[in-house]
Amino acid sequence: MDEVVKKIAALGLPGILLVIAISVSGVAGGYGVVAALAGLGGPFGIIGGLGVLGLTTLVGEALAGYGIEAVLKNIYTERRKTESVRYLLKEIKDLPITEDLKLKLKNELNPTITNNFEEVQPPKTIEITEE
Repeated sequence: MDEVVKKIAALGLPGILLVIAISVSGVAGGYGVVAALAGLGGPFGIIGGLGVLGLTTLVGEALAGYGIEAVLKNIYTERRKTESVRYLLKEIKDLPITEDLKLKLKNELNPTITNNFEEVQPPKTIEITEE
C-alpha cells in the first residue's frame, strides 16, 4: 500500500483525480483505469482523459506558482476583452469562492461596482446657464 501511495503522490493532483475517477467508475482492476480515463475524456475517450490529466498538471502548477487570486484575476481580465462585464460579474457571483475573493475579482473587472454586484452610475454634472 505504501508503494502505491508514494507513486500516486508523485503524480500530484492528476494522480488524485485519477484515483477519484477510478473509484467513481465502479469498475475494478485495469478496466477501472480505462473507464476512469474514458470518463474524464468525455466524448474524446481515453486520449481526452489523458489530455485532461495533462491540463490539470499545468493548471495545478500555475495555481501553486502564482496563487488562485492572481490566476483568476488574469483569466477574468482576459475574458473581459471578449465577453460582457455584466455576464462575468454574474458568473463570479455564482462561483464557490470566498466573498473577499469575489469582491477582488469584481473590482478587477469594474472598480465602480458595489458589494451587491450592482453597477453604480457616476454622478451627473448638470450645468445651468442663463441666456
